[in-house]
Amino acid sequence: MYVETYTYEDYKKWEGDWELIDGVPLAMAPSPVGIHQILSGMFYKLLEEIVEECDECFVMIEEDYIVDEETVLKPDVAVVCREDIYSFIKNTPKAIAEVISPSTIKRDEHVKFEIYEKEGVEWLFLVYPNILKVKVYHLENGKYKKVGDFTEGKLKVKIDECEGELDFDKLFRKIKKYLKRKQWD
Repeated sequence: MYVETYTYEDYKKWEGDWELIDGVPLAMAPSPVGIHQILSGMFYKLLEEIVEECDECFVMIEEDYIVDEETVLKPDVAVVCREDIYSFIKNTPKAIAEVISPSTIKRDEHVKFEIYEKEGVEWLFLVYPNILKVKVYHLENGKYKKVGDFTEGKLKVKIDECEGELDFDKLFRKIKKYLKRKQWD
């Protein structure tokens, strides 16, 4: 069976939001719902608190990560160090957070997971809005080791030369309050 493949040069000309995996174009879901955007923003904020004193590390939201000429991903949140911030991400990010949508769950949990592992992304955070959980993976000897599932509490992380804590209580606090209020409405 013949499958037409594309390159980054083709990708740059397309309208709309796409990812390109091994030359195969994949349309992104329609604009994410509110909770997806809220969790992306909150995760950005938590990661920024960790790297804010690192002069060479930045947190980016939905930026193209050009893995190679035939693979371009768009992680929800990425931490990059020593990267040209006036361009797209070309070096392997230190950390990536993907907020899981029902329409992209297989891509995020399997395809992108394997690419991030192969490329050497040190920390991978899979954020599940419907159950308010984060699955945390850390790269050890070239393979992801699951650190745990977090719905609350804190986790110490080191990203490049920066150390800090991810506060999962803080990540989910407002959403839990919203859900509690909504139960009584």
